[in-house]
Amino acid sequence: MPVFDASSVIYAWDNYPPQQFPPLWTWIEGQIRSDAISIPKVAFDEIQAKSPDCGAWLEDKGVAILEITGEILRDAQRIKGLLAIVDDGYHAKGVGENDLLIIAAARSVGAELISEEERQPAVPRVPSKRKIPAVCAMPQVAVPHKKFVEYLKQSGAVFR
Repeated sequence: MPVFDASSVIYAWDNYPPQQFPPLWTWIEGQIRSDAISIPKVAFDEIQAKSPDCGAWLEDKGVAILEITGEILRDAQRIKGLLAIVDDGYHAKGVGENDLLIIAAARSVGAELISEEERQPAVPRVPSKRKIPAVCAMPQVAVPHKKFVEYLKQSGAVFR
């Protein structure tokens, strides 16, 4: 079951609007109903804030929301330590607190993370400058990562 970051859900909503791509959204609804898609609570809150219509649609379809548990918080703290982020010293070019929670949520269910975050051409030497794909690729994190379009292609679904 892939875990979706807010960026991928909003990307899909904005670039493949349900009114113009109904078969895609019927398929996504089926994925939601079969519990094949989940969204961490912090990502769902971002979706609701940035795209209320999308948030309402997801809620109406019953998307699985991963609550942030103590286990997820501890893992996010562990990852934060790996990145040498102290207190709230997040680097503007790297992951933020919600990103760490989303990565840890994906780890907690052994799932790949679907995110539109760009891969960095070279992994920054300063760990706190790493974005989601570079953090996911760290051996101590090891969360598979892909973009929404890659997820669609891998599904093999055909939309007509």
